[in-house]
Amino acid sequence: MAVWSRLKARPEAGTSGGKRRRGRRWAIGVCVVALLAGGGAYVAYDRARPYLHGSGCEVRTTQGTMPLDLEQGANAATIAAVAFRKKLPERAAVIAYATAMQESHIHNLPGGDRDSVGMFQQRPSQGWGTPDKLRDPVQATSKFFDALVHVKGYVDRDLHDAAQEVQRSADGDAYAQHEPDGKLLATAFTGREPATARCWYPPDEKTTSRRPEALREMRRAFGSRLKVGGPGPLKAGSPSDPDSWNAVKATNPRAGWAVATWAMTHAQPYGLTEIRYAGKHWTAEAGHDGWIEDKDAPKDAIIVR
Repeated sequence: MAVWSRLKARPEAGTSGGKRRRGRRWAIGVCVVALLAGGGAYVAYDRARPYLHGSGCEVRTTQGTMPLDLEQGANAATIAAVAFRKKLPERAAVIAYATAMQESHIHNLPGGDRDSVGMFQQRPSQGWGTPDKLRDPVQATSKFFDALVHVKGYVDRDLHDAAQEVQRSADGDAYAQHEPDGKLLATAFTGREPATARCWYPPDEKTTSRRPEALREMRRAFGSRLKVGGPGPLKAGSPSDPDSWNAVKATNPRAGWAVATWAMTHAQPYGLTEIRYAGKHWTAEAGHDGWIEDKDAPKDAIIVR
């Protein structure tokens, strides 16, 4: 009886052990499926991530954060570029930003009140120039600054007073509300706080490389003093090699970051894929990540691909 009891106990123990082994195998199988599913989900997410953010720009400085669309980002960079070309103080850029925000939200409008056009809503009938020139962000900004420097003591005047002397608007006080945002934009786009602006767009919005045209437009905004070299062609009408590159000499860190930021904000229309400068780089493929550490990025030149 005792022997039978012991023999009887073994199959029962074996059955229980079998159940435990099957349970472990089932659990392992579930974990494997979960891992595979998770891995597949990560791969799917990683592939979809560039599309999830849409397109846009963002400025993030010690003074705050501001979202912009791609056009606003490009126009903001152009305002800073023209200020550098004219060797104007940062205050001039602040006044220009506040004015453009009030007049057009920094968009290059085809029209406006009466015959007003462009970022600053300048009127051809008031002697600002032809509509075509005023719709050109570089020329419109240049004309704004040409008028601003003739305002006596504009650097020390209240912003809305200086802007109103230029614009002659129906409500000059309205410019004052945009001064904090104007300071924020100037901090980022004139390079006082480097790598604080970023832009991004999905892969299906990429365009064909037109780097020679981009560099010529950059020199038009910053001025002919901007020195551009590298193996990439610069001649008008030259084919653009997306695998090649050009280098823009940085005369000082602030100017260097203004140039790098201009190139980034204009990457989409000109098909630029990578900007490298001062230990950081930005790529079109990961634009939403902003400026990433890159120890090999030079301090004396901005590399543009």
